[in-house]
Amino acid sequence: MSVTLRRETTGFWPGVRARLAKRRYRWPLYLLLMTLMGMLAFWWVFMRDLPSADSLLDYEPALPTFVRDVNGEPVQSFARERRVELAYEEYPPVLIRAFLASEDSSFFTHGGLDYPGLAAAVFDYIAKMGSDERARGGSTITQQVAKNLLLTNEYSVTRKIREAILAVRIENVLTKEQILELYLNQIFLGRNAYGVQAAARAYFNKDVADLEVHEAAFLAALPRAPANYNPSRFPERALARRNYVLDQMRENDWLNEADWQEARARPLGTTRTSQSVTDNVDGYYMEEVRRILIDSFGEDAEDGPYGIYSGGLWVRTSYDPQMQDSAQRSLREGLLRFDRGRAWAGPVATIPMDDDQWQSRLAAANLTIDYEDWRVAVILSKDENTARIGFADGSTSTMPRSAASIARRSGGTAFSTIQPGDIITVRPEGNAYALAKVPDISGGMVVEDVRTGRVYAMQGGFSSSLEAFNRATQAERQPGSAIKPFVYAAALENGMTPASIIVDGPFCVYQGAGLGNKCFRNSGGGVAGPQTLRWGLENSRNLMTVRAASETGMENVTQLISRAGIGDYEPYLAFSLGAGDTTVLRLVNAYGMLANHGRDVGPSLIDYVQNRDGEVIYPANWRACEGCNADDWDGERMPRPPMPGRQVVDAMTAFQMIHILEGVIQRGTATLLRDLDRPMFGKTGTTTGPTNVWFVGGTPDIVAGVYMGYDRQNRSIGYGAGGTLAAPIFRQFMQETLEGRPVIPFRAPRGIRMVRIDRRTGRRVFGGWPSDSPQSAIIWEAFRPDSQPTRTIRRDVLARRPIRRIDPNEAQNTVTVDRPTNDNEFLQSEGGIY
Repeated sequence: MSVTLRRETTGFWPGVRARLAKRRYRWPLYLLLMTLMGMLAFWWVFMRDLPSADSLLDYEPALPTFVRDVNGEPVQSFARERRVELAYEEYPPVLIRAFLASEDSSFFTHGGLDYPGLAAAVFDYIAKMGSDERARGGSTITQQVAKNLLLTNEYSVTRKIREAILAVRIENVLTKEQILELYLNQIFLGRNAYGVQAAARAYFNKDVADLEVHEAAFLAALPRAPANYNPSRFPERALARRNYVLDQMRENDWLNEADWQEARARPLGTTRTSQSVTDNVDGYYMEEVRRILIDSFGEDAEDGPYGIYSGGLWVRTSYDPQMQDSAQRSLREGLLRFDRGRAWAGPVATIPMDDDQWQSRLAAANLTIDYEDWRVAVILSKDENTARIGFADGSTSTMPRSAASIARRSGGTAFSTIQPGDIITVRPEGNAYALAKVPDISGGMVVEDVRTGRVYAMQGGFSSSLEAFNRATQAERQPGSAIKPFVYAAALENGMTPASIIVDGPFCVYQGAGLGNKCFRNSGGGVAGPQTLRWGLENSRNLMTVRAASETGMENVTQLISRAGIGDYEPYLAFSLGAGDTTVLRLVNAYGMLANHGRDVGPSLIDYVQNRDGEVIYPANWRACEGCNADDWDGERMPRPPMPGRQVVDAMTAFQMIHILEGVIQRGTATLLRDLDRPMFGKTGTTTGPTNVWFVGGTPDIVAGVYMGYDRQNRSIGYGAGGTLAAPIFRQFMQETLEGRPVIPFRAPRGIRMVRIDRRTGRRVFGGWPSDSPQSAIIWEAFRPDSQPTRTIRRDVLARRPIRRIDPNEAQNTVTVDRPTNDNEFLQSEGGIY
């Protein structure tokens, strides 16, 4: 008898194993596992790191930064991608139909994928495998949005599958109109134009709303390959592609027969060169604005949401086009006047000429000049009598020997020393060109509003397109005598008055056993004995300045100079004569502080910056002035914005200094400006050598400053001074700028006492009155309360003074008025002093 033992199989896993032993269960399970693994692999390869389609709801394309001037007009744009963002409703129907006809005629009916087109693209890809040919795309507009905004431009099957998945997701997140809006704002269409509006400006200098049918069709022809349909290089190819788009519009019944025929008959009509949204003014001012924006926000999206080339910022500046043109013209003409008759310094730069690539090398040098009809050229060849020159656009011309006969500083003439590869500046002369000499000397100029510190104009050299170094903000130079008002302001703050007597005599200081005595001297030599503080500043006397600084204490002087923002100097007497470095911008702002009753608001080029949504993001402490723009008074208290800035110098001291600096114009070192015939202050400056010459001054509302000098700081400019070289530049600017402006007097702060004194001795006068002559023996002087002189001068002493003969030209400009009989009458005749 045989017995078979059988183990009972109970539980889950034993049951599974029993079923897997049977083929009818095993193969379906393997199939399920393979499917799951395939899905996992598909997800890992194609979907694992796909970006979210929801991100397109908040997508913000890179937009350029636009800069507006003081009047609110656009004057500059900063962009790497030229783009103007529009809403879907702003695109005209004819343009939308043109793009649909060209790229995706079934856009409004498919769900993100065009399956017949996709199948054709797959077969085309298989047919071209192994060749260098690129298969047709077959992408819908939704797929193009996915590729352009969320993926890369990689040519692969993997990217194509990922693109298709994203397209379906996008269709589930966005409406058709939203997808089309993204597409039309993002697509690249050549000429650095991203988006259709930017392309319309680039190719036709029109807005999209003004495009005609044939123009819209041309733009719709570009997405596939903008470079291949460049109208300048391939006009026939571009015309054929445009007509294809028109044919597709007709086939889809989006054009009637007459409009189709008319559009096909039209030429392309594109402009030869790309048109900018704004006519960029460029220049030193805008480059300084760009630097400030980059320091504050960065350049691109990687630096933050407000990058200057991607953040779509709107920047309001204090740039005044008229003042900028005047400042630029005045400085240039002053530099040309000085440089006239001097030797040629040599070529601007040099490029290799060992092959025929001179045009690309000249263009890569990125050198242009924005003065009159001057151009930058390169010497291509030269024989005994003529030089052949070439320009960045590929054109050529000639320059005869006689047109380049300027002497060169190193010897010989310019023509004899130029060689092929030398980059020079030229100007048209007849049918050829002549050498144009860019001044070797340079300089800088700044114009600022006294009360607000807004910088209206800035010129940092002869041409910013030829030399980027901004001498208005970057050149550290010694101001010379232009620093003296701040030395005397420190003296006034420490007990002196404009009538204080200071000896204009020898002054030496002991510097130690190794150095011995250091003796100062006046610029023209000689001494004048005891004189008033006013006289010393009006005539820029060095000996009186160092003596005043010594009596005041150089620590007090340098502290005031530092508070004024001019510079931080050691307490050495040499700094009282302008031995410390500063910039034009800092010195002009310091003079503006004096004219603003000692209150420093700081220089500013940018009023405010708005992001693409209109929110003010700069300056950080910006606050809207509620009620300031009300149409009418509402019966409530008037809005009073807080006073900006900080008090650097006592208001009465600042006014005293401005009052003295008016004397510099009337009878001091800047009498050249007297015939401008309006209240004006200023001070000249000349450094040892001389190496730099300055003039800084202005009116009650505008302050400006200019300096001239070589970039090599130890190079002397020869004979000259601030009053003869810099002041004429200032004068030309003020003549052009002040024409038609009202004459505004300087306003005295509360507490100032206007007292009649003898100009020579500083003593108080009771029996006489100031005359209209700048050389009047009696003048009105500004004093703090209880600081006016108590000693008087007798009328008979004044009568014995020799009478100064007035020049006939001066006499013609002298106006005779009835003299007031008392102080009150004087104040009324002057319009009051407040």
